Amino acid sequence: MIQLIPAIDIINGQCVRLTKGDYSQMTVYSDSPSHVAQKFEQTGFHRLHVVDLDGAKSRHIVNDQVLREITQATQLTVDFGGGIKTDNDIRKAFDAGASMVTIGSIAVQQPELCMEWIERYGSERIILGADVRNGKISINGWKEDSDEDLLPFLKRFVESGICNVLCTEISKDGTLQGPAIELYQRVMDAYPDLHLIASGGVSSIEDIRALNEAGIPAVVFGKAIYEGKIDIKELINEFS
Repeated sequence: MIQLIPAIDIINGQCVRLTKGDYSQMTVYSDSPSHVAQKFEQTGFHRLHVVDLDGAKSRHIVNDQVLREITQATQLTVDFGGGIKTDNDIRKAFDAGASMVTIGSIAVQQPELCMEWIERYGSERIILGADVRNGKISINGWKEDSDEDLLPFLKRFVESGICNVLCTEISKDGTLQGPAIELYQRVMDAYPDLHLIASGGVSSIEDIRALNEAGIPAVVFGKAIYEGKIDIKELINEFS
């Protein structure tokens, strides 16, 4: 059964969503991310994906206090990403209550440091973020595309023990146009033991059913909830 992970993206302490990672296409849904997290917990979710978009843009954690408010207000298992570049950043995230962290840009720019983190904190606490645009890994808040192709990029970390990968198809993110199922299937075909978390484009329960039928282990989604495209109770009942 696919694991359901709602998302909270944070800018200026607010719960927001972008379209295709474009900071100029931002919608604010709440001034209190912790309140949104509490609603998710009350509805029946157990996991939460939190992204510090200010941090991703600034290249260091910015909203660790908001993360702390969420983890203190709920019992949700929270993974946190955005701006984790240094030992200090990763400590800040864990100190603020994150159960796991998502590392993306730094995995491209300083893979050796990420290998150290996997060894120090354990592979179960590190999620490799693989944000893809035109087949290339994108970095620094999706503002830059690297020269890294997706599957070779993943191979290096799978061989180092990584087991959790969050893969976002940027062209789909925030569009409500459906997930990139073929992309995720290619990843699963190459690395069948990965706990792959699909992200981007989910618009309906039908999309989540399709991901489940394709054998994708987990899915992150946000805009479809905030825009009322998904009946959360129906979703929980079907996939719990």
